[in-house]
Amino acid sequence: MKQSFNKFIEDSVISHWDLDALTDYKGATLQYKDVARKIEKLHIFFEEVGLKEGEKIAVCGRNSSHWAITFLATLTYGAVIVPILHEFKADNVHNIVNHSDAKLLFVGDQVWENLNENAMPLLDGVFLMNDFCLLFSRDKKLTYAREHLNELFGKKYPKNFRKLHVNYHKDSPEELAVINYTSGTTSYSKGVMLPYRSLWSNIEYGTSGLHLKAGDKFVSMLPMAHMYGLAYEFLCEFTVGCHIYFLTRMPSPKIIFQAFSEIKPNLVIAVPLIIEKIIKKNILPKLQTPTMKFLLKLPIINDKIKASVREKMMNAFGGNFDQVLIGGASFNHEVEKFLKSINFPYAIGYGMTECGPIICYEYWSDFKMGSCGKAARRMEVKIESPDPEKVVGEILCKGANVMLGYYKNEEATNEVFDKEGWLHTGDLGLMDKEGNVFIKGRSKNLLLSSAGQNIYPEEVEEKLNNMPYVSESIVVQQNERLVGLVYPDSDDAFAHGLNNRDVETIMEENRVLLNQELPAYSKVSKIKIYPEEFEKTPKKSIKRYLYMEAKG
Repeated sequence: MKQSFNKFIEDSVISHWDLDALTDYKGATLQYKDVARKIEKLHIFFEEVGLKEGEKIAVCGRNSSHWAITFLATLTYGAVIVPILHEFKADNVHNIVNHSDAKLLFVGDQVWENLNENAMPLLDGVFLMNDFCLLFSRDKKLTYAREHLNELFGKKYPKNFRKLHVNYHKDSPEELAVINYTSGTTSYSKGVMLPYRSLWSNIEYGTSGLHLKAGDKFVSMLPMAHMYGLAYEFLCEFTVGCHIYFLTRMPSPKIIFQAFSEIKPNLVIAVPLIIEKIIKKNILPKLQTPTMKFLLKLPIINDKIKASVREKMMNAFGGNFDQVLIGGASFNHEVEKFLKSINFPYAIGYGMTECGPIICYEYWSDFKMGSCGKAARRMEVKIESPDPEKVVGEILCKGANVMLGYYKNEEATNEVFDKEGWLHTGDLGLMDKEGNVFIKGRSKNLLLSSAGQNIYPEEVEEKLNNMPYVSESIVVQQNERLVGLVYPDSDDAFAHGLNNRDVETIMEENRVLLNQELPAYSKVSKIKIYPEEFEKTPKKSIKRYLYMEAKG
């Protein structure tokens, strides 16, 4: 089998010509033939302005059909795409555009409001993604080509654009396809260089492992500028002829469930935060009343309650899906135990931008609770430890999904690859005899007690997050003592008639209860209440580095 990502795209466009492809939720729908026509127009434009293969095009905006088309048109032309998270601040966007040597920038209207073209001197032009209109040009050729694009298209295809005209750039496995700047829970962004083999390998694995077929419906809600959303909410689906709906707005739980109930997707991809919120807010409180606790102890009634809860959970996501694939951040064990107890079809994957993204995954029916699956096809995974089953070590991987390195950053590249070519993930974990990987935390987050014991803050946080009125938390070390920073669920507290002082009292009670479950060296000495949500990356991981010096 020739490993060509662009061949996947070409074949899909031709095979699914008359099927629905992309819909902006509550807006227009494009069929595969419409997508092909728009790609062709951009190709004509790129040619007219003299864009060369290998030159860079940046894209920054909310998920939309035109975001998807910009991505596909860039790669199928042979240029390199630089997706930028629309949540990034203007300075960060300017820096990435400059650092990546991008020639063109496609932006969403909200992003453009905050940008300054003078801060991006290497750009030839900027386009608005909504309708591909030209916002700014430094090149007469570019201005002319955009103004006359329909005319140029008509001249090239006087008798309509047809399937036989679809012919895309022949990519090679080691050729650079994407520079993806990491969102980074640890300070600044690095440009991950992903070759075509990484895209091909991820997509080939996803299309076979996720049981997708032409005509399936799908909701895209994770940012496509992040590899998890890009590969598993868009590219896999597009290559098999699915119909993808882009939310095009902030994916609040209300909008998500409205979309799920209307679209009824065949697969759900989610980050843990969304699942945890639904269960902790809507399901667990109803099961924790004295009557429910009693009924759950009676075997026959217990099974009926679980079946009813499972049905409610299934319906919340549209009721028509094969499984929920969870990834992007660590998942709460209590919530996971609950999902397993009601036989909910979920699986947890593990990956990183540097692997475009997948490293481990297992289909839900074979998935082992607490793990993140086994090494994906064409990937090897090992634990750097004298006893990988019992002694925690760093997770290393190598294989087809792995990046070429960091763009213009040889030092950072050399830091993550060892002499044997293993990529050091920075994550710590264990591996059982069957090859299931269990993540314990990030090596950068690892804390040492005064007596030299390893403390995994994620494990303490997980217990703390399950306690009353705790919305989220981070555990940091101050003067050799552990301090829990907590953002409380004030809405819930106030709904129960509690005031700020009551919340403080409850947090102290939480601390005492928490410490009863922890070994002496990882007990929390103090809880400090934070008045606002912790800042997060687009994957919804807390940016820990911002809180390490938190005074308390």
